[in-house]
Amino acid sequence: MLWIWIALAVLVGAPLALALFLFILYSHLRWNYGHYLVRIFQETPWFNIPRGQPIPGSEDVRFPTEDGLVLSGCYLKTRALGRQGVVLFGLEFGSNRWACVPYCEHLLAHGFDVFTFEPRGQGESEVQPGYEPFQWVTDHDVRDVQAALAYLKSRPDADARGVGLFGISKGGSAGLLAAAHDPFVRCFVTDGVFATYTTMVPYMRKWIRVYNKRYWLQELLPSWYYGMVGRAALRRVKRKRACRFPDLEKAMGKLAPRPLLMIHGSADNYIKPEMAQSLFDRAKEPKAFWLVTGAKHNQAVQVANGEYQRRVLEFFQIHLAG
Repeated sequence: MLWIWIALAVLVGAPLALALFLFILYSHLRWNYGHYLVRIFQETPWFNIPRGQPIPGSEDVRFPTEDGLVLSGCYLKTRALGRQGVVLFGLEFGSNRWACVPYCEHLLAHGFDVFTFEPRGQGESEVQPGYEPFQWVTDHDVRDVQAALAYLKSRPDADARGVGLFGISKGGSAGLLAAAHDPFVRCFVTDGVFATYTTMVPYMRKWIRVYNKRYWLQELLPSWYYGMVGRAALRRVKRKRACRFPDLEKAMGKLAPRPLLMIHGSADNYIKPEMAQSLFDRAKEPKAFWLVTGAKHNQAVQVANGEYQRRVLEFFQIHLAG
């Protein structure tokens, strides 16, 4: 096989031969390994999904999406004498709206209202026919956050200054995507967020070793090349699941000049710290990255208990209440 490419390089020139080789290899990977990627991409890892219990005195909310579904949420009012601001809380995949309490109790005690909701197909929110949500962020998740923001703007007690976003994992990612184009969101705190492309490509390098033993070739191929193959597989998933996968990578640069605090666990086995760092690097100032030592995915609030609450509260007091 190698002599064929040497002959082509001599006949048509090395750049053209290389381009032809990469195209043929791309077609080979797409047709012979694409179905593996489609299957792996749709597998749901085992998550320890938190679910809370209804809170007495909270305001149960139902609100519509732009495409005609009804979502369930709850509005929690501060126990302080005066409201300092409103925080939209983005839930992690699979949890219910009451799961926000461990993250937000200190905010409620110090002057912040908190609103959270269950995306379509999650908790008590309506199900979209033909669409099953899973751990990756889709355009439907972004649409649901946009509906939540529209609801907050429509409330009689709406804060005209805007709201803050506090999102965990998938809820944080969807929140950032929606907020990138909506200045009503004034600042952002995220924990365990991830993007599709910068998470998928490193895992592809790992997965392909299971199915292909040409390690020397795998190391030669650049990340953008794996990305091409991955996006081809995503197009198949898109058709199968009736959704799109928006690029959070592109949205990160549109958050500024609004402040961002990005929290991540150093022992996160799902979204590796380097994946989170790569995403954080795409954001512009003002921004801060806090890597919680020893914390696994979505476990920073338990590992850094006390310090976690202090940092989140201080951030919103400075950037939302101020």
